[in-house]
Amino acid sequence: MAPSIGIAELANQRHRIVSRKGTNFSIMVVGESGVGKTTFVNTLFSTVLKDSRVLHERHTHQLERTISIDVVRADVEEKGFKVRLTVVDTPGFGDYMNNQDCWVPIIDFLDDQHHNYMKAESSGARKGIDDVRIHACLYFIQPSGHTLKSLDIEVMKQLGSRVNLIPVIAKADTITPKDLATFKARILDCLKAHNIKYYIPSFEDDDEETTLVTQSIVSAMPFSVISSETEVMVDGKPVRGREYLWGVAEVENEAHCDFKKLRNLLIRTHMHDLITSTEEEHYETFRSTKLLSMGRSDDDPVARAKKSLASKMKEDEEALRKRFTEQVRQEENRFRQWEQKLIAERDRLNRDLEEHHSLVKELEAEYEEIQLQVKGGR
Repeated sequence: MAPSIGIAELANQRHRIVSRKGTNFSIMVVGESGVGKTTFVNTLFSTVLKDSRVLHERHTHQLERTISIDVVRADVEEKGFKVRLTVVDTPGFGDYMNNQDCWVPIIDFLDDQHHNYMKAESSGARKGIDDVRIHACLYFIQPSGHTLKSLDIEVMKQLGSRVNLIPVIAKADTITPKDLATFKARILDCLKAHNIKYYIPSFEDDDEETTLVTQSIVSAMPFSVISSETEVMVDGKPVRGREYLWGVAEVENEAHCDFKKLRNLLIRTHMHDLITSTEEEHYETFRSTKLLSMGRSDDDPVARAKKSLASKMKEDEEALRKRFTEQVRQEENRFRQWEQKLIAERDRLNRDLEEHHSLVKELEAEYEEIQLQVKGGR
């Protein structure tokens, strides 16, 4: 066996670089006023990123028939890893009797972010590009219990071709579990019938444990959520939820809603995949279309070589990530085995100790009995 020369440490080096640099992550929330978009965002990150609008401001938008794009930025750090978070809200969307073309400002914003990134990427100073490309678009659906409205269908068609679209049923605590299951099935049928593309995480190359987690996430789509910025007491413990006369609807209780699964998808398990698919699928589609409209293409040898090199580097990076993950998994398994051995040894020592205690008690009893016999003989 050849001696180690340290190549395996490249995965650890990459991990340290990524941890130090952090990453950009952008979320867009789309839906009618009052479905709980702002509350959901604040609940998702356990902090007040955006203040809820008061009712008279919502009515102002309705009277002016305007759709604005609100961008909120924040740095979120956990265990030394920093995420430069961007949350994009769309107040005024779908709030009118006639909502024809109300999605145009949203689509223009998505395309503008790709265009700005492409322009910055083509310039000489590529370092420190302000990347606000949307990695996940949450489309909030009213919990009507029927099916998708024509507005929902048209908007999701437009969004699905440009961004990782994730349908979300808002206010799941206002609909019964039976009606919710029927509503989910109808939404899925409608998405399929209208050929609407939405984000479905891939789990072909995952290990068995990760595959099971991903399958449970996919089976819950479209996600039903309950959001709350306040805590209520349940069995003496504070939990985020909404209190009613009949009980408490808990945000993180998977028997009540899919908030936990959606949070795992966005942050814990598939954030990297959302970022990668935005770069490799949606941005590349926009870029190719833009180049063709400008009379250019990627047939240029230099451009083709750069693209091939970038693709090779991404493949190498993904291979290193998988190798690092496998190493971590192996170390965790070894630690679990060592822990089990320690527990088994502890249990054996405890049994031996109990046996010795029993033996000592038996000897003490025999000794006392002999003493009594000796005293009786006198």
